[in-house]
Amino acid sequence: MAGRRRPILRWLGIALAALLAFAALVHGWYAAQILYWRWNPVGETAFMRHRMDELRAKSPKAELRYQWVPYERVSGNLKRAMIAAEDAKFVDHEGFDWDGIQKAMERNERRGRVVAGGSTITQQLAKNLFLSPQRSWLRKGQEAAITLMLEALLPKRRILEIYLNVVEWGSGVFGAEAAARRHFGVSAAQLSPEQAARLAAMAPNPRFYERNPGAPGLARKTAIILGRMPSAELP
Repeated sequence: MAGRRRPILRWLGIALAALLAFAALVHGWYAAQILYWRWNPVGETAFMRHRMDELRAKSPKAELRYQWVPYERVSGNLKRAMIAAEDAKFVDHEGFDWDGIQKAMERNERRGRVVAGGSTITQQLAKNLFLSPQRSWLRKGQEAAITLMLEALLPKRRILEIYLNVVEWGSGVFGAEAAARRHFGVSAAQLSPEQAARLAAMAPNPRFYERNPGAPGLARKTAIILGRMPSAELP
């Protein structure tokens, strides 16, 4: 019996070592990409590719609206609006807002369904850059690992700069520049406080609000974000 177990244990050991080696290679690739993006614009994200596949399934000639702009060419109003709406502790945490996660869990428990996520800007960026929209424990583990890499390899200002350039703001609309021109006919640098607050309010469900610009919830959220913007701290 013991003799039979040895080959099985040996093969299990080999399989585990191969799995760990594969995981190390994948995360090494993530780290290399993040380091490249420390100094270079992001050309395309995993989430953009996913949306592009959806759009081209309906219309083969569909194109993304996306234009990278440097941090200095994004209105400070939009920077404050996104921090106020998405991650008030962005400059202080190291990737995870544990208080926010706890509050989100309590809120979801009270409602009996998922109504809040508690994800930080860094966590959302990790998902957008590398992962599929599908939810699973494996993907949450990958998201956590990538979040730690982003915080370790990039300064906060660069994390925010990349995030503002890759956020979805409508059907095929990605980034602050494309969003400002699509929704208001101005550049990202020219966004007013009200326009910035509206974009931040749209961010959690951009395609819905693009189709329903008069939705009452959008106006309410915009007003709340506008009130919070003066206290938002920028990196």
